Amino acid sequence: ISFDRYIRTTDKDHISQATDFYLRIKKTGDIYKSWFKGFYCSGCEEYKTESELDNHHCPYHPSLPIEELAEENYFFSWSKYQGFLKDHIKNNPDFVKPASRAREMISFLDQGLNDISISRSRQNIGWGIPVPDDSDQVLYVWFEALINYLTGAPKGFWPADLHLLGKDNTRFHALLWPAMLKSAGFPLPKTVYSHGFLTFNNQKISKSLGNIIRPKELVEKFGTDGARYLLATAKNLAGDGDISWKKMTQKYNSDLANGLGNLVARLSRLCQLSEQNFNGKCPQDFKLFKGEIGRLMKDYQVSTALDLIWKKIHTIDRNLDETKPWQIKDKSKLGDVLVDPVDQILTVAVLLTPFLPETARIISQVFSRKKIKPPEQLFIRKE
Repeated sequence: ISFDRYIRTTDKDHISQATDFYLRIKKTGDIYKSWFKGFYCSGCEEYKTESELDNHHCPYHPSLPIEELAEENYFFSWSKYQGFLKDHIKNNPDFVKPASRAREMISFLDQGLNDISISRSRQNIGWGIPVPDDSDQVLYVWFEALINYLTGAPKGFWPADLHLLGKDNTRFHALLWPAMLKSAGFPLPKTVYSHGFLTFNNQKISKSLGNIIRPKELVEKFGTDGARYLLATAKNLAGDGDISWKKMTQKYNSDLANGLGNLVARLSRLCQLSEQNFNGKCPQDFKLFKGEIGRLMKDYQVSTALDLIWKKIHTIDRNLDETKPWQIKDKSKLGDVLVDPVDQILTVAVLLTPFLPETARIISQVFSRKKIKPPEQLFIRKE
């Protein structure tokens, strides 16, 4: 996948989409005007309850002041959809994932939903899409921003199969957004997947803290495939995980340079010594192995899928150590011993294609040829 577009609040089609969405909800009677008082975190761009604050500070942005705001706004009748949301989550196990987040949302609903402010006074905020029938108010960012999904979806691509988001935004995507869609007459997404945090040196990565790692930096140090692998295996999608330059370098060396890279290099050298012409193909058990990988990927267990592939790599490596083909003097017999590991490494190449596409292409090219040509070094050890 790749991004299709960067949407701004000022984009004409988004203004049109947000305006239409608001008017749809208003037509159902789910919008009304009332006074609002609450605690606002500018870092999260959302209101907080007192129970969500730690000594009157946001736990995610402790250095930012919490604003206590009171103003007359437009409200969305969120509470009206409490029963619908609870039933939908319970009756559709794939709607909120992982299951732990679904339980959190049910628990939140059991406490009772309150209607939510969906506008701000233009006096207090100088930007935003105007409320269609009240130029003194602008649409609140979390209400308007969610509508971006409809603006950005190409024709025929809504409802989405997957919304992927950080766990601190689960409530907006799993409870507010579906209620908005239901009110406006749009179908709901199939799955809202709430992933855990990736921290850097045990600290949340954030623009405000400045402790970011740019993708370009990762690619410069580890290459495109190396960067993809390190991010995909940094943690399982549901849970939290921590990275550092030291941890990533160690994993790159152990799994890629000393692991897969070393295996491909020595197997190709052995094949070159053989008198046999190779034209490798995937073994018979490929469909079964592919099936397990497919099951894990459908359940968004990316790191576990890669763990399974790496077990296959370790098995090929171990079998080479046990059979010791480099000790075979008769080069005509060497080829017979290498047929199976060549087929196995081609299986690995196919399985790695979604994760390390360039590496998979090189492996496939090398071992699918009748004459083995040793590859250039796949992964250079890092210090």
